[in-house]
Amino acid sequence: MKTKKLYVGLLLAAMLAPCIGTSGVERKKETKKDEKTETKKDEKTETTKGKVTKYDKLLKKPGVVSAKGEFVTLHKIDKKVYLEYPLKYVGRRILIGGTVSSVSNPTFINVGYKYSNPLHLQVELQDSSVIFNKPNTSATLNSNDPGLRAAFEKNYTPKFYKRFPIAAYTPDSTAVVFDITAMVFEMGPHNNNLTPPKEGSKEEKEKTSLGRIKSFTDNASIEISQEVEVMQQILIFRFKLGEVSTTSNVSILLLPEEQMSPRIQDSRIGVFWSMDANTPTATSKHEISSIEDGMRPYILANRWRLEPTDIAAWKKGVTVDVKKPIVWYVDNTFPAEWKSSIRKGVLVWNKAFEKIGLKNVMQVRDFPTEEEDPSFDPDNLKYSCIRYSPSATMNAMGPSWVDPVTGEILNASVIVYNDIIKLINNWRFVQTAQVDERVRTKKMPQDVVDESMIYVIAHEIGHTLGLMHNMGASSAFPVDSLRSISFTQKYGTTPSIMDYARHNYVAQPEDKGVKLTPPDLGVYDEYVIQWLYKPVPEAKDMWEEAEIAGRLLDEKAGDPFYRYGRQQIQSQGFSQYDPSALTEDLGDDPIKAGNYGIKNLKYILPRVNEWIEEDENTSHRQSLYNQIVNQYYRYLTNTLCQIGGIYLTEVKDGTPGKPAIPVDRERQKSSLSWVLKELRSCDWINNPQLTEKFPLHTKMSAKICSLVASNLLTTIPTNVTLSSHIAPEKTAYTIREYFDDLYNEVFFSTLQNRKLTDEEKILQRAIVTAMAKPMIAEKNAQKITSDPIISIETSLPSLEELRFLGLIHPALQDRFDAQLEYIEEKFGKGAVASALLTEQFGESRLPFQRTVDVNNISEINVYKQTMISKIDKLLKSKLNNAHVEDLAHYEYLWRQTRNALTIN
Repeated sequence: MKTKKLYVGLLLAAMLAPCIGTSGVERKKETKKDEKTETKKDEKTETTKGKVTKYDKLLKKPGVVSAKGEFVTLHKIDKKVYLEYPLKYVGRRILIGGTVSSVSNPTFINVGYKYSNPLHLQVELQDSSVIFNKPNTSATLNSNDPGLRAAFEKNYTPKFYKRFPIAAYTPDSTAVVFDITAMVFEMGPHNNNLTPPKEGSKEEKEKTSLGRIKSFTDNASIEISQEVEVMQQILIFRFKLGEVSTTSNVSILLLPEEQMSPRIQDSRIGVFWSMDANTPTATSKHEISSIEDGMRPYILANRWRLEPTDIAAWKKGVTVDVKKPIVWYVDNTFPAEWKSSIRKGVLVWNKAFEKIGLKNVMQVRDFPTEEEDPSFDPDNLKYSCIRYSPSATMNAMGPSWVDPVTGEILNASVIVYNDIIKLINNWRFVQTAQVDERVRTKKMPQDVVDESMIYVIAHEIGHTLGLMHNMGASSAFPVDSLRSISFTQKYGTTPSIMDYARHNYVAQPEDKGVKLTPPDLGVYDEYVIQWLYKPVPEAKDMWEEAEIAGRLLDEKAGDPFYRYGRQQIQSQGFSQYDPSALTEDLGDDPIKAGNYGIKNLKYILPRVNEWIEEDENTSHRQSLYNQIVNQYYRYLTNTLCQIGGIYLTEVKDGTPGKPAIPVDRERQKSSLSWVLKELRSCDWINNPQLTEKFPLHTKMSAKICSLVASNLLTTIPTNVTLSSHIAPEKTAYTIREYFDDLYNEVFFSTLQNRKLTDEEKILQRAIVTAMAKPMIAEKNAQKITSDPIISIETSLPSLEELRFLGLIHPALQDRFDAQLEYIEEKFGKGAVASALLTEQFGESRLPFQRTVDVNNISEINVYKQTMISKIDKLLKSKLNNAHVEDLAHYEYLWRQTRNALTIN
C-alpha cells in the first residue's frame, strides 16, 4: 500500500536485540544456538611447529573482536573487518545488502528499511585471491547437446565484481580470511536517495565507523554508523533535505544449495517477479533449448518455499502443515492496542492457504525477551519482522529479499509508521461518517481502528507473500451492490484487499448494516494464493508446472471478480489509460459512485463543526477539510478517466476477453458533461461556515476548476486520440467531437446568455489561457526545441496538482518551493512529478502500461485551433450584450484569442 504512495517513496524499520558493543566485553550467556557473538581474543599467540602463521599474526592478538557462526566468521580489527570464508562454500551464491537499524530522524529514513535488490554474488577462488562474481542469470540451458552446452558456457559467463587478496588461511586450511572493509562501506546507506559524505576530510571519516559484528546459521551482519545527506534529485537539480545519522547492518546471506522449484510468472495475475540487481533493466530470462525455434523467454514469480510435510496425505485431500512456515515477529515497541489487529492481519491469510490444503502457514509471535529466547535477533535474516516506525508518515510497506535464480522469498519486513493511525482516521471520517456514527469524532474508537488496521496489515502481508496491487478489482462490483447488506457482508467493498479500495463511500446515511470496510480477504486474493502456492508435484519441469497452474487462470478468464488490473502511473514513458484500474475508487460506474459520494460529502461537510470538538486551533478540522476536498477531486478525476479510456486486460489466446476495449462513446460524452456540470456548481465545497475559521486561503473550488481544466487539455485529448483510433469507426468518440463537446460545456452559460458563476469564469480563463499560450509562444518554438534539456510529458501532474493532493514531501514543499516552481517553468508541466512519481510505487516492479505514441495520427492541434476560433467569435459577440459583471472577463479572454489567432 503506498499512499502516495508515493513518494519519494522510500522509508522504514528494524531493531537491534541486546548484544555486545564494540568494547569487546563478553555477553553473559553463550548458549545461543544460532549465534556466537563477539569475543576478544587476548590469548597468547599460538604457534605451529614453532612458527607463527599469518592467521596467528592477523587474528591472535589483543583487540581483535570475532563473531563465529555456522556459515562464516567475522573479525573486526580496529577500523577493518575481515571475512573468514569456509572453502566448502566456494562456488555458492550469496546475497549482500543493507538494512537500517537505527536513525536520528525517521522523517527521511526508517528503521527496518531494506535497500532494494541486494547484490547477487558467487564466491570463487583464483590464484591467491577470492573473487566475487555476479552470476549471469539472464539465460538458462535445457539441453544435453554438447555443442549447446559449450556455447552456453562461453557466452554466459559470470561478470567480475571484486577481487580480495587472501590475507591468511585458517590453521586447518578449511577457510580463507580476507579484508572486505571497502565493500562493506559500499553496501552501507548509499542508495535510494541517500548520498554518503564526501570522502577525504578527517572530519568526514570520523563520522563513519564500524559497530557490532554478528554471525548466524546462514548469514552474518556488520554494523555501520554513518552520517548521510538525504537528497532528492529532480532532473538535473539536487535538493539537500537534511543530514541524518544512521546505523545500518550489511548482511551476507548464503543462498540455498537445494533450489526451490520455480514458478513461471503469468501476466494475467498480479504477482511480483524476481529481479536481479546484476541485470536491473532485464525484463525476462531466456531458456536455450531445441524444444522451440528461438529462445524461450520467461519471468519467475516471487514466492516462499512452502512444501507439505506429508505430500502423500496432501494428495489425498488432507490439510497438512508445511515444512517451513512463515513466522512473523512483532516489534515490542508497537502501541499495545495495535498488536491484536496486527496479529489478525497476518493470520487472516491462513484461510487462503487452508483452501489449498496447507495449514498453520502464517504464524505470529512477539519479539521474545532475552530470557525467553537468547538466540533471537531481528538482525538475523532468518527472522521476518513487523517493525514500528515512530514517524509522521501516513503509510506502511513490505519489502523483501528474493533469490533471483528461483524467485524464493527468503526474508521480509513490514514497516508500519505511527501516523497510519491518522490516515485511518481520515479514511473513516471522510468516507463513512455519513452512515457510521462511531467515526464522528476527533479520535477514532478502538473497534474502528482495529477494523482498519487489520486491512492495512493484511494488505502489506499480501505484498510480502508476492502479491502486487490489483487496482482493477473494485470495478467488478456494481455500484448499487455496495448499498446491499447481504452483498457487502459477503464481499466487502472489493474482490481484493490488494486494491486501493478503502471504505464504502457509496453507502448512504440510511444504509444501516452495510459493511463499510474491505473484506478480510477477497476472492481474488484467495485465487492468487491458489495459483502461486498450490503444489504441483506431478510436473516434470517448470514449464509443465506453469501449464498445470495456468489452468486455474484459464478457468476464471472473463470473470470480473478474478480480473487483474495493473497499477497505472503517468511517468517516464508510462501512461494511464484504463478507467477501471484506478486507485481510491469503488464500483463499476464512476458517475453513479461519484453521485453517491458527493451526496455524502454534502452531508458530512456542514456537520464537521458539530462533530469535531476540542479543536481550538482548528488543525484537525483543517486536515479533515483537505481530505474532503481531495475526495471530491477524486470523484471528478475518476470520471474524467473514462474520457478516452481503454479497458486493458491481459488475455491468453483461446480464452474469453479482449486486451483493449475503448470506453463506450456515449459513456465518454456523458462523463465530460457530468464533470463540467459539477464544476459549474462546485462552490458548495468552500463551506464558509467551516473555512472562515481557517488561516488565509483561496477558495478550493477555484483550485479544483483550474486543475480539471489542465487535465482537459493535456492527458485527455491524447487518450481520446488513441481510444478513437482503435474503436470501430462508427462508434468512435473522435477528437473533433471531444473539442466540440468541451466548447459547449465550458461555455454552456455563455451560450445560454446566463450570468457566469465564479467557477465558470475560472474554468473559462483556464481553458482559454492554456490553449492560447502555446499558440502565442509558437514564434519561439525554435528556441524552445533547441533547448538541450529533457522533454517532459504533458500528461504528468502539475506542481499545483502535486501540492493539492499532498504528494510533495514537506521538506521539499517548505524549503524549496521557489526552486520547484523554477523547474516546472523551465522544463514544463510534469517535470517535478517525473522525478517524484517514479519512486511512488516501490512495491510494484512489473512493467506498467507504456505510453503509445500518437503523434503521427494526432489532430489535437487542428481542433484546438478550431475551438479557439469558435471561442473568439463567441466572445466577440458577447462584448455588446454580456452581463455587466461578466464584460471585463469576456474582454480579457477575447484579447487572448485574438493574440493567439493573429500571431501567425
